[in-house]
Amino acid sequence: MLPRSLFGRALAILLVPIVALQLVVGLVFFQRHYQRVTEQLTHGVALELRYAISRLDRAPNATRAAIDLAETARPLELILRLEPGVEVTAGERRDFTDISGLAITRTLRQDLVGPVNIDLAADQRSARIAVQTSKGALVASVPRTRLSVSNPHQLLVLMLAASLILSAVALVFLRNQVRPIRRLAEAAEAFGKGRSVPFRPAGAEEVRRAGMAFLSMRARLERQIEQRTQMLSGVSHDLRTPLTRMRLTLALMDETEEARDLAQDMDQMDRMLGEFLAFARGDSLEATEPTDPFALAAGIADNARRAGASVELSQRDEAPGDRLVEMRPGAVGRALENLVGNAARHGKRVELCVRLRPKALEFIVEDDGPGIAPEDRARALAPFTRLDAARNQDAGGNVGLGLSIAMDVARSHGGSLELGDSPELGGLRAILRLPR
Repeated sequence: MLPRSLFGRALAILLVPIVALQLVVGLVFFQRHYQRVTEQLTHGVALELRYAISRLDRAPNATRAAIDLAETARPLELILRLEPGVEVTAGERRDFTDISGLAITRTLRQDLVGPVNIDLAADQRSARIAVQTSKGALVASVPRTRLSVSNPHQLLVLMLAASLILSAVALVFLRNQVRPIRRLAEAAEAFGKGRSVPFRPAGAEEVRRAGMAFLSMRARLERQIEQRTQMLSGVSHDLRTPLTRMRLTLALMDETEEARDLAQDMDQMDRMLGEFLAFARGDSLEATEPTDPFALAAGIADNARRAGASVELSQRDEAPGDRLVEMRPGAVGRALENLVGNAARHGKRVELCVRLRPKALEFIVEDDGPGIAPEDRARALAPFTRLDAARNQDAGGNVGLGLSIAMDVARSHGGSLELGDSPELGGLRAILRLPR
């Protein structure tokens, strides 16, 4: 039920106490101040009405009662009149929204003796109170200001307005404090996908320290990757130099069966060396760029067909608009080449499907080969793992890095590589999923 973002949770921490305070103050104000003051004012008016009733009861006749009532009304500043012979029916009338009316009617019934009729709805500015006396009905018109607090909503309006203004100011400051954390998260997420976006630490001291630690970590990782790539490039050059001399020497030799076997072994060593270096390098230094995934897959399929594989290409564009996806085309192309090559090596028919979705890009490679058992799929993604029992090194020079390279490329883009059974071809189904 809590918000998932830091801004939402901080906003809840800010607003919940303010709302709770408003509710508590409102309840206390209406219950202990507004209602009690209303009861006290109404009790004073009831005492004045009781005094007027007592003078009416002491009057010898109706004429004297009317004179005494007029003398009583002037100092009390009330509009009083006597209706001889009228019987008062007990009752009350008030609006549903009249909060103070309940306290007024309850207090008047408690303080006045005999039938009392109270009308608070006929006139919003005054209350009509009729009380039964021995000389008839005493009808009083009392201003509401004499019975309840005038403008009781002013305090609540002032509190609400002040709370809204302060909450808006706090909201602005809160957004400024959360923005550096959001930028740090975006920079870390982009770096996890192989992109280095500009980032400058800002905000509170703790956020600045976290930002500086991230920049230092990113610089160390980039420096380490660059040094490793340079080292592997040197190793590749040093290893391929003797292979080149061996090829030249072999070319000058007579063409015998032993020479052909040696040439085949050298080709196998060269492919294995290239595959190992591709896995170790990981194409981490390649810059990302907007790439058309359909054109990339078409090129991979054409290369596989020229190599003798039977590859069927299909495209599914489910995202209207721009077809370009931010990726490292060299790394993704190498991953697809490995997936298509593995499928062609173990099956006779290969299907490559490109599915562009609004939030993700999927490359689906299926074959009609024997597939991989569910219990062996996790092990197949590990580097230098070959699932064939004989480990025949003559079968294409495989060293068990094809799926590992594809998974490493997917992870460097923030995506994943999933293995499963092909529902149509019956072999292996590999899904290379990249986020957009």
